[in-house]
Amino acid sequence: MTECDDALADRFAAAFRTHPAGVAIITADDGAGPAGLTATSVISLSARPALLAFSLSARSSAAPRIEAAGNVVVHLLDAGQVDLAKRFATGGIDRFAPPCRWHRLPTGEPVLSSVGTWLRGRIADGLTAGGSTLVVVEVEEVGPGAAADAPLVYRDRTWYALDERAVTA
Repeated sequence: MTECDDALADRFAAAFRTHPAGVAIITADDGAGPAGLTATSVISLSARPALLAFSLSARSSAAPRIEAAGNVVVHLLDAGQVDLAKRFATGGIDRFAPPCRWHRLPTGEPVLSSVGTWLRGRIADGLTAGGSTLVVVEVEEVGPGAAADAPLVYRDRTWYALDERAVTA
């Protein structure tokens, strides 16, 4: 990487640091036990068929296990779940150890018990680009919980609640 490339990478990272994103936790089990991570890259691709996508960094210790699992659960966090988001963003710990409450769905995937909105699906495709993989998930089930009144949002290394006070028009 040249000095010019480094400068571009720094400006690119700074631009996206100030672009707010919803916070999610991705969980899966590749047969070696549950794995999970916090993500701000989850996007809706299509309603028919129900498809979503997220990015997995090659630097994440959980990424290979999530890719190998074949099925994932995407948990959409609300503003009261900052501690959970931080836990799943921390490396070198057992993210599923108490006080984390979780259980298995009848299909076997780990689901976080305190998260009201989750989507379970099959990894349908992946595209490696740079140091990440864009993972496409075909959603097969949406959890029974209600949508968050105040979703958790991340911007410039800070957590925010997005609620009715944020409405500008």
